[in-house]
Amino acid sequence: MPLSRLIFCLLLIGNLTGAAAMAAPAADEISAQALREDMDFLLKTVREAHPDLGFSTSEAALQASLDDIRRDLPPRMRRDEAWRHLARINPVLADGHLLVALPDWRADTALHRAAGGVLFPFELVFDAQGRPVIEAALGGAVSDLAGARIVDVDGVLGAALAATLLARTHGDTPAMRSALLAQRWWLYHWKTIGASAQYSLVLERDGRRWPVTAAGSAALPRVLQTEADVTRLFRLETTPGGAAVMTVNTFLSTHQAQFMAFTRDAFARMRAQGVTRLVIDISGNGGGDDSMWLEGLMPYLASAQYRTGSTAVKRVLRANPDRGEQVGQIVHSEIGTWRAPQPDNPALFNGQVAVRIGPMTYSSSVLFANVMHDFGFATLVGTGNAVRRTQSGGVYRVTLPHSGLALWLPRFVLAPPSGDRKGALLEARAASDSQDIGDVSPGRRCPACRPDGPSTTPE
Repeated sequence: MPLSRLIFCLLLIGNLTGAAAMAAPAADEISAQALREDMDFLLKTVREAHPDLGFSTSEAALQASLDDIRRDLPPRMRRDEAWRHLARINPVLADGHLLVALPDWRADTALHRAAGGVLFPFELVFDAQGRPVIEAALGGAVSDLAGARIVDVDGVLGAALAATLLARTHGDTPAMRSALLAQRWWLYHWKTIGASAQYSLVLERDGRRWPVTAAGSAALPRVLQTEADVTRLFRLETTPGGAAVMTVNTFLSTHQAQFMAFTRDAFARMRAQGVTRLVIDISGNGGGDDSMWLEGLMPYLASAQYRTGSTAVKRVLRANPDRGEQVGQIVHSEIGTWRAPQPDNPALFNGQVAVRIGPMTYSSSVLFANVMHDFGFATLVGTGNAVRRTQSGGVYRVTLPHSGLALWLPRFVLAPPSGDRKGALLEARAASDSQDIGDVSPGRRCPACRPDGPSTTPE
């Protein structure tokens, strides 16, 4: 996103006040030349390792963005500052699985808080005009300022500040990047602007505009609370009217045992309580391991055979002589692994199903949504048009040699079961609750989803 250099400079003027606001120790300084060498390494790595860069961007666009960054580097910088410069390629890459990231922002946050550091004191959302609005206090506690739009932060217009942070945020589309920034505003603000002991805000709500001074917060941000609490990751709520909402906020396999136990109990409970309408809420699910939903959800939901995608393109990173694959080779294949339903499963759900999606539905959760939609197992509801149906995957990390920043890359690109309409976004109906989940006919399947012919799935 193009930004005024003047605005950027104003935003980076010293904003730290007091020892309590000091961040965790930064890495040793690196030179501009060292970061330029990291850029060369990054470009070479992407050229040689990405399976299909044209899936989300172009080499010309990436080269132009890197050239622009090269011209705007200070002689020396710390790691966070190096990230602030290099992360400007993230919107250009336009893929949530292809980005330049800090080595470990969770660990950085823990160190910062342990040292007495504080963070921007509010959880935010963006309104329909893309303006930052206070949703709650940092960590999720109720705030009297909820619903107030942020007009100004420390003398910088809220819209300009949002643009500066979005210019470093990764994701498929502007909608996804805005959702990610809203969830992690405290992080991007800290790493781009700095953490202050207090913030001078101008707020606006119900036609009234007023100034507020807010102290930095030591609270644990809500996203980190959710990641650490399995009861927030997986929930089931039922009503006497025969409806249920199952919230699944991650497919990370670190929680596989808990998830398998949760779904086994949840589907048994719904059968016992006579639930006939189910919403599976993955609107906050950023993905993880396909085995989570293949083993934890599909045995209760599938009424016909299905596959996870239609075609794939992958980059070979390890030679496989049995398949005739050499390192660096790009392989195109059809997905030939079909999975059977389990009609004898005593907890098989035979009612209406909707899958609720949102701008933060990503990666493996998009694959789950694709399968549920393309094979007619569910209606997609919620907020769509933020992420692609065709997803990159097999993500791995490469460390940039001088700065230590992380380059995340996908190894394959997988098209949905019904085929690849290039750039198509995951769409949804506007319905958002269990009382309006649509007329779902289990087992209805798309014509393009026939099982026909062998193929090789991505590793």
